[in-house]
Amino acid sequence: MNTTLPTSTNANAPGPHDDRAEAWVARLDSPECTAQERAEFERWLDASPAHVTAYVDAERAHQAAAQLAGDEMLQAAARIAWRQTGRANARSRWWAPTAMVASLLVATVVGVGWLRTPAPAQSLRYATALGEQRSLRLADGTQVMLDTDTAILARFNGERREIEVDRGRVQFQVAADPARPFSVKAGTGTIRDIGTTFQVSKNGNEVNVGLIDGAVVVSNGLAQTGSTLSPGQQLSYDHSGRMTPPEPLDVGLATSWPSGDLVFKDRRLDSLLTEMNRYSATKLRLADPDLGKITLSGVFHAGDQAALLKVLEQGWSLKAERSANDEIVLHRNPG
Repeated sequence: MNTTLPTSTNANAPGPHDDRAEAWVARLDSPECTAQERAEFERWLDASPAHVTAYVDAERAHQAAAQLAGDEMLQAAARIAWRQTGRANARSRWWAPTAMVASLLVATVVGVGWLRTPAPAQSLRYATALGEQRSLRLADGTQVMLDTDTAILARFNGERREIEVDRGRVQFQVAADPARPFSVKAGTGTIRDIGTTFQVSKNGNEVNVGLIDGAVVVSNGLAQTGSTLSPGQQLSYDHSGRMTPPEPLDVGLATSWPSGDLVFKDRRLDSLLTEMNRYSATKLRLADPDLGKITLSGVFHAGDQAALLKVLEQGWSLKAERSANDEIVLHRNPG
C-alpha cells in the first residue's frame, strides 16, 4: 500500500493539516510503514499541538468508518443516495434536495454508530536499544521518556488510553483528558493516573512505581490490593501479588535520569553500579561484596563508566581490571 503524504509550504496553515493527518492514519496502518516514516510522524506531531488534534480527529473518523462498514442502516442509506444520484439526469430539479436528505441520513447513522460502537484500539510499539534514551509525545499529547533498553505498547481509542510496559523504565507526563482514563499495565499490576507525572520500571517480574507529581492508584490483580501514592513516594510489587507499602522515592535520581544524568546522594556503591550497568553491555562488578557498602555522592552521565571509575580510583583507592568475560572488576588497590 503506497500512501502519498501531502506537503504544505505553511506548516501551521489549518487546511492541509486535516489532509496530512488522514494520510498519516492510512500510512501508519499499513504494514509497509517504515521506522523512518514513524520517526517523521513523531516529528510532525511535535511540531504543533494542532497536528496532535488533527491526527486524533482523523484517527477517530477512520476507526468509526471501519466499525460502520457492515452497518445495515448505513448501507441502506448509501443505496438511497446512489439511487437518487442515478436518477439525476431524468429528474434534475429534484435531485439536489433528495440527495441532501440521503446525505443527512448517512451522517445521522454515522453519528448513532459512533455513540453505539466503541472504536477499536490502535496499538503502537515504542522501544529503545541498550544505552539509548528516547523522548516522544503520544497522540493525546502525553509526554513519554523511555530509558535504556525499554519497550512499551500504547493502545488508544475513543474511550480509553492504555500503556503496557514490556521492560525497562518509563516516565509519563500525562495529558489531561477526563473522557479517556489513562492506565499503565506492568506485570500483574495496573497504575491508574489521576493527572500526574510518574515513572514505571519493570525488570523481569519486579515492578517499581515512583510518583513525581499528582497522584496514582496502583493495584495488583493477583492480591486484589491497591495503594495510592503521593508525590515523592514509590512502591514495588512482583508476580506473586506481594506489594510493598509506599516509601520515600529517590527524587534526585528520578528527576535526573530523563535528562541523561544520574544524581546520587549517599548511595551505596553496589546500588550505584546496578544503575550504571543499565546503560552498557560491559558491566561493572565488585570483586569483594563488602565494597558495596561504600557510600558516595555525585552526578554522573548515564553510561559514562570512565568518569565513575576515575572517581573510584582516586577517591576510594579502587582498581579496575577488565576480565575475560568482558566485565570490569573493581578490586581494592593494595598499594
